[in-house]
Amino acid sequence: MRTQAFMNFWILALILGLSFVACTNTSPEEHDEEAMEEETTGPAEYTVTAFTPSAEFGDASIDGVEFSNGKFDFQIGGSTYKLGVQTPDAPQKMCANSAEGQHIHLIVDNEPYAAKYTASFDYQIPDGEHYVLAFLSRSYHESIKTPQAKVALKAQVANNGFSSVEDITQPMLFYSRPKGTYVGKANTEKVMLDFYLVNVQLGMDYKVQVDINGEQSIVVDQWQPYYIEGLPMGDNKIKLTLIDKDGNPVDTPLNPVERVFTLQEDPAE
Repeated sequence: MRTQAFMNFWILALILGLSFVACTNTSPEEHDEEAMEEETTGPAEYTVTAFTPSAEFGDASIDGVEFSNGKFDFQIGGSTYKLGVQTPDAPQKMCANSAEGQHIHLIVDNEPYAAKYTASFDYQIPDGEHYVLAFLSRSYHESIKTPQAKVALKAQVANNGFSSVEDITQPMLFYSRPKGTYVGKANTEKVMLDFYLVNVQLGMDYKVQVDINGEQSIVVDQWQPYYIEGLPMGDNKIKLTLIDKDGNPVDTPLNPVERVFTLQEDPAE
């Protein structure tokens, strides 16, 4: 009797053990499928964060500008800012920096800016009406956003010169960065977004909508540069739109504006 009871006990234990394994075991293939679904759920998001505070140039100014015979002449004022020198905090910015130093960003209409490292330079503008913006830039291409460090004109151009000019009176948004081609890890990991506003104060009434590669859209209400991280190698596109308090594009010239730029790996890295 004892022998029979002992055998029945072990048979029951074996049956229960096999049942437990059958109910709880999951195949390696099922685990891999679940992990793959979690990793590929939804598109990758770009990270947009505020730029770190930058070196200030409180007395930097553009005191005057002339354009005649296909040549610009700027009068640069102030003692703290000099064209062609490196901005002191450039190494800490961890983004693209110009080896030629600080410069003027010249934007005509919605064209990409021209970087100019001297106060006088040749430049061609077609005859007709144009919106002309020039502002002082740090060596890493961040604009100086003080009223005296820019000129913003609505100009009539004839024979490679201004035939008449007036101040821009409408609220306007101009695209500055990113621009061109960025090469290497140091230049492509963090890409600076910077734009310039004329007659606009961001907040309740105006904001800027930023569309990245048609995949992600954010709205910013602070006029400052931003880091964009997570951009893929190859061509990328940024679209900027000045919007009103209801989220509608503002009916103003050159709005919206978009630009394609390129990120490339450095073969030597």
